[in-house]
Amino acid sequence: MNIFRLAGDMTHLMSVLVLLLKIHTIKSCAGVSLKTQELYTLVFMTRYLDLFTNYISLYNSAMKIIFLGSSYSIVWYMRHHKIVRRSYDKDQDTFRHYFLILPCLVLALLINEKFTFREVLWAFSLYLEAVAILPQLVLLQRTRNIDNLTGQYVFLLGGYRALYILNWIYRYFTEKHYVHWITWISGLVQTALYADFFYYYFQSWKNNVKLQLPA
Repeated sequence: MNIFRLAGDMTHLMSVLVLLLKIHTIKSCAGVSLKTQELYTLVFMTRYLDLFTNYISLYNSAMKIIFLGSSYSIVWYMRHHKIVRRSYDKDQDTFRHYFLILPCLVLALLINEKFTFREVLWAFSLYLEAVAILPQLVLLQRTRNIDNLTGQYVFLLGGYRALYILNWIYRYFTEKHYVHWITWISGLVQTALYADFFYYYFQSWKNNVKLQLPA
């Protein structure tokens, strides 16, 4: 554990809390992509298979349970809550997210650290997480109506990955034999996808105007 990883974890946690705050208090999921939330649920399901078999620490287990539970909760609210689901714009959220799953699985079967069931699914979760934000970004570009909480959610989600890159750099220079190419490349791809959003987010913040993405 180091300051960059802790900051990344807390930023990730804050992104989830911001989204849950919007859903629970405003009873709205407007501007939120169900497709992205379903992909993140699949990411956590395949990554945390060791939750009840390999105990690392209370902190580690607690974070896994929080991310699993929150992802299930968000998907349930968007699909089944009688008020929240009415605000979901399925006509705009049309990105065919299932087309991302198979390529990521094939890539995981071909490129992994060890060809075992758990390691293949671990690699799959990394590849899928790298592109899971795409339906959300496409939805924001289509609607061009981004409320503050949705904008903060996406910004914090991108910030979490950027902080993790700093964590990897720190560990590379402070730990012997710390090399994880799959994690690094997936993280860089994921962060790059946020570059355009970050630019317009900072522009809106600097000029004190409503956040809008170009169509």
